[in-house]
Amino acid sequence: PGLNKTIRHGLLHFKLTSAARPEGEKSYNLKWAEEVMISVSSRSDFASLAPDTSSLLSCRRRSHSLQEEEEPKHDSQQTRPVTRVGRPRSRSFYSFETSEDNKEENITWCNALSPKTRSLLQNDVGKNADSTTKPARKRSKANPNKDLNGSRGNLKSVPMMTITEPDNWEISAGSGMKYGQYVEWEKIDPEAAVRYGQMLASSHHELKSMGRTGFWALPHTLRAKAYYHIISSIASESTNQDLDVYHRLTEQLFEDQGISTHPYPVFMEDGEIPRYCLNKAGLNSVKKILVCISKHCPEVTFCPILPALVSLLLHFSEDEAQCFHSICCLVNYTCPTKRYIDQTFHTSRASCMTFGDLANRYCRGIRKLIASSHQNLFEFYSDWIMWIFADLPFTYAIRVLDVYLLEGYKVLYRVALALLSLYKVSVASRVAHVDDFRRDMKSFVQNVARHITIENLLKKAFGILLPPRNKLHYLFHANKDALIHRGIHQRHCYQCLDLGKFTSSVVTETEMRVVWAWIPERFALFNPTRLFSIKEHGRSLSTLYSQVEDHKPTVLLLRTADEEVCGAFLAAQWVGQKNHSGEELSFYGTGECFVFTLRPGMERYQRDLTLISGTLNNAESPKKQQDAPSATCPLGYLQNHQSIRRHPGGCKFNSMILAGDEKKFIIGGNGGSALCLQADLTEAYTERCDTFESPPLCRGHFKIQSLEVWGIQSP
Repeated sequence: PGLNKTIRHGLLHFKLTSAARPEGEKSYNLKWAEEVMISVSSRSDFASLAPDTSSLLSCRRRSHSLQEEEEPKHDSQQTRPVTRVGRPRSRSFYSFETSEDNKEENITWCNALSPKTRSLLQNDVGKNADSTTKPARKRSKANPNKDLNGSRGNLKSVPMMTITEPDNWEISAGSGMKYGQYVEWEKIDPEAAVRYGQMLASSHHELKSMGRTGFWALPHTLRAKAYYHIISSIASESTNQDLDVYHRLTEQLFEDQGISTHPYPVFMEDGEIPRYCLNKAGLNSVKKILVCISKHCPEVTFCPILPALVSLLLHFSEDEAQCFHSICCLVNYTCPTKRYIDQTFHTSRASCMTFGDLANRYCRGIRKLIASSHQNLFEFYSDWIMWIFADLPFTYAIRVLDVYLLEGYKVLYRVALALLSLYKVSVASRVAHVDDFRRDMKSFVQNVARHITIENLLKKAFGILLPPRNKLHYLFHANKDALIHRGIHQRHCYQCLDLGKFTSSVVTETEMRVVWAWIPERFALFNPTRLFSIKEHGRSLSTLYSQVEDHKPTVLLLRTADEEVCGAFLAAQWVGQKNHSGEELSFYGTGECFVFTLRPGMERYQRDLTLISGTLNNAESPKKQQDAPSATCPLGYLQNHQSIRRHPGGCKFNSMILAGDEKKFIIGGNGGSALCLQADLTEAYTERCDTFESPPLCRGHFKIQSLEVWGIQSP
């Protein structure tokens, strides 16, 4: 007889056959056949060596195991049906399953109910399966608007995070990319090895160029090595120290095997965890890392992007501990001008306001659309960073992460501005049909691949000429101090612009909302208050000076006899004073000043140069400012912003902004005056002005029908 070898269910089975076997003869003794069976372990640790076929069938099968269909037996017994088993789960954090048998629910929000509770709910539903209506779910008495099965609450109205131990996922605690552990990948992909060598030998400036061009985009292992190299260069603590901390925390927090529940970390704003390409085991690991970060870094009290950063970095981390170390490096980075992660509500909202100021400069028009529709502009901009680290597709988000790890927060401003400018073009033709700009922007970013490739998006982002890092740093702190001065300590403390009792002889409520949307974010936190009006105080420039001299910033609004409406935002104080020679007017002001028109059309005119006013302990006169060699940038809150005389480098466009005396007050003095008010406030004129790059705001010489000056209302 001959021997045919067949491999079936991890067993090497020798089956005897006979060519001259008499018809009807029974098969050979099964006991003898068992003696020639060779058992092969289906586990990498060889712990399952046993001849028991049933026990081996229950083991986890290798993804590369050879399987055949069961050969039909030539006997009277019924053939046992063949059970096909799909490709098993990878040991990595990735989720590649596409078959219906292995299809998993797309979990984006953490489930606050334990499996036991969920099973009870399912049993209740099963008992009423024959009924035509579904049983109503019970709601929390503390917050009846929240669903018990959501991420916001449980029976005690305390959001809880459910974490399952790795054993339940059939994945080791040090789970990583285990496939190919016996392979020298440099021989399989020599180009990647060469690129990795180039990365190690490159300077930081060269790495920035590599990151912008996607130098390490492929293969996956090359990007993982690049991230490890970059993060190691900014690490404040040793890798082993963070690894030890993580292992100690996991032993303390997750010592019990099985399912455990923990309160949501305080820095998570809404409990959302972007999943990207992670499988259930990866999502479970993200939860563990977030809980450990909340214990290890209690100073992080508000950081909505942390869940997305953990999810992204876990794709390219060897294990959970390495991902934890990477996040700790970003959190603990202390360079003042190159930030990575905002850790408190004030810093996070100050960054949001800084982005709003930049959007006001580089995406003109979008604020006017939102403000004129009476939608909340603050809420719209509050999502700006989540456009990148939650809404962008995975292939786009990791390219942004490439440069973010190298260049810090400024990259996020660039990418968000590029997305906003694309959205402005997209929404312009359908603005009448947009009911919610915030939701519409989210949908646009999620489907951004329809509009632009990631290469062109980054090219557009880095084509935006942002101010230097130190100017952004000063603007950030000015916004942060304004939040503190306003008394805003958490999101629900913020109130929309209150114009319920607003009255004006110059503008309508909608027009005032547009103007308030144009001014810098730190001033827009406050409601407007009228300081001067012709109707109340008469037509006198000297009276105007006396009413507004102690206030800044201010908004000038005027209406002509032809019903044209224009004005200016003045970030500096009004002064009526000549220079030391007494022959010429002394110009002063800040780059935040701008002029605008409201009727017949709405348009704002301001140069694309963010020049922030400075602070000194005592206010300086224009005479002292004239002798000042350079600008000083803000460090205090808004009431201490002191105007500058000249921009470093002698930029005349930004030095000739405001000037005045007892006879006239000029706004914009280079190449013509944007506005010039006469002493009796009866007539004025406007010209093309290079200071603001503005055309005449209305007819050249005009009569003033009504004029008002508005300030900000202190809390």
